[in-house]
Amino acid sequence: MPTSLLTFDAAGLKKFRSGKVREVFDLGDRLLFVATDRISAFDVVLPDGIPDKGRVLTQLSLFWFEFLKKIVSTHFLTTDLGDIGEKHPELKERSMLVRKTKPFPIECVVRGYLAGSGWKEYQKTKSVCGIPLSDGLKESSELPAPIFTPATKAETGHDENISFEKAAKRVGQKKAEKMRDLSIAIYSAARDYARKRGILIADTKFEFGELADGSIILIDEVLTPDSSRFWPADNYQPGRGQASFDKQFVRDYLETLSWNKQPPGPPLSPEIIRKTREKYLEAHRKITGKPLA
Repeated sequence: MPTSLLTFDAAGLKKFRSGKVREVFDLGDRLLFVATDRISAFDVVLPDGIPDKGRVLTQLSLFWFEFLKKIVSTHFLTTDLGDIGEKHPELKERSMLVRKTKPFPIECVVRGYLAGSGWKEYQKTKSVCGIPLSDGLKESSELPAPIFTPATKAETGHDENISFEKAAKRVGQKKAEKMRDLSIAIYSAARDYARKRGILIADTKFEFGELADGSIILIDEVLTPDSSRFWPADNYQPGRGQASFDKQFVRDYLETLSWNKQPPGPPLSPEIIRKTREKYLEAHRKITGKPLA
């Protein structure tokens, strides 16, 4: 099995920020995004990586950026890193140059199925993020229509679900409406495509940024196993949790351990690492129609 790239730094590159998975460098008029093989669960970065995970995230995002270009503009510029790429071959297929934007301080979550925190909230209130839903829904039920359920954006700690009204107070009413409409349109197009490829996109989250001229564009990663719940369509059955092609597999494993979900995270067994890698690679193959090179 290949080794994991857990971190990346280079002389002469100015670190802009370090996220749970990505290292971002400031190149002046643009940013360099590097997707490592780090994996987080319950908002804790685990000590072991998943080999090739960063490549999967980057290549899937590139696929979706191209697929969605008629719906939304994105921050993607090029995968040609020039001299940086020549000096650092380890960045191949896991890096891209992107436009600088002013990111909005909310996560734009779209739910097409009732799962995760949405399912937990529904059981208590018959609603999700203030959106009332009909009685009688089961865990993993498909919703009559996708719903927009924004969340706060946390670099550390937990994101918090908020109502659309609270999101609008943070970013402005018109901008919130624009991001909501774009999020629903992006999710709907991707959901229909993925279903034909054997994957149900249960939910996903998007991030948007604002350019100097006020344009709102799609940024960060998009529709990956890190930012979405991917379920195999041929195994779908409402009323229970679903098998997945995403990191829910790792979460489920961690739930069997006596870990308090606080740093530091526990190590992953070689078998869990292998199976998780296979799930990420399978998601890439199903969606793009080709294996990761």
